[in-house]
Amino acid sequence: MSLTVRPVVGRRAKISALGTYVPPDLITNQDLEKMVETSDQWITERTGIKTRHKLAAGLGLSDMCVEAAKKCLAARGIGADEVEVIIVGTVTPDMMFPSTACLVQHKIGASHCWGFDVSGGCSGFVYALQAGVKMVESGAYSKVLVCGFDANTRMTDYTDRTTCVLFGDGGGAVLVEPAADGEIGFIDAINEIDGAGGVSLNLKGGGSLNPSSHETVDKKWHYIYQDGPAVYKFAVRKMAEATAKLLERNGVTGADLGCFIPHQANKRIITATADRLGMSPDRVIINIEKYGNTSSGTIPLAMETAVEEGKLKKGDLVLLAAVGAGFTVGTVLLRWEI
Repeated sequence: MSLTVRPVVGRRAKISALGTYVPPDLITNQDLEKMVETSDQWITERTGIKTRHKLAAGLGLSDMCVEAAKKCLAARGIGADEVEVIIVGTVTPDMMFPSTACLVQHKIGASHCWGFDVSGGCSGFVYALQAGVKMVESGAYSKVLVCGFDANTRMTDYTDRTTCVLFGDGGGAVLVEPAADGEIGFIDAINEIDGAGGVSLNLKGGGSLNPSSHETVDKKWHYIYQDGPAVYKFAVRKMAEATAKLLERNGVTGADLGCFIPHQANKRIITATADRLGMSPDRVIINIEKYGNTSSGTIPLAMETAVEEGKLKKGDLVLLAAVGAGFTVGTVLLRWEI
């Protein structure tokens, strides 16, 4: 391996702590068999999913973010009053405004910070993470809390078997801080959007173009619409292309990685990308069986899985990758410094 550590302006940034949360209620494949014409075998073979978590009525996305934020800050041993910025990657905020970042700030008592939300589809966490990294690298801030969460069950049509089997709720939070002497932290990233893909994966109702009305409700425009084959083809191609390009320009190969943490949309997409990178299956993190697709929440949840399984340790070279609605593409190469 001849890793090329790209220089940064100012200082390097790293992830210093991680916390995750999923709500306790479950939707199993057996539950879905009672809702639509499907089967556990059909779902498992095509997606790899067995269960997904569901946020209880009366709670919002911010409530999940708060639980993960508390765990993250406790792991770091600091109080919320030390957080300077909160960035939330999501497409399922509690409401159109105020931002989820505002709600989280108030609920955790982060009295000396500002923040905002990032809408990047399933790439939302990766995009929010990049924003936090650049804030720390610039020297402007030293403690940025980055959350990646979605409450997908809130916008899932449980009469549509093509989408209802896929999505769950949950996510996680990380703290981004300056790297210490001898630490590398974040190395490089490649991000991309292709707005031509908007027709293939969207939620039409509720915005300024199609404000909420009886008509938008009747047309089910407040639920996820997905052209499965189009999304699948784009995800397989672009996740493989972007990750390969990122590794190549940094002088490493899949064999050099401690682990690969991809967005958990579909097991077949993950394995296709891993094969393209020449990754050993035991170093590819897959937990879609337990959580389904939590959109912006999949990568932090997969980080925790990697740590729990002993596949992510301090000093490991880690590749993150996601593809989402937009279309969006996000990849990150970093050294794990926890």
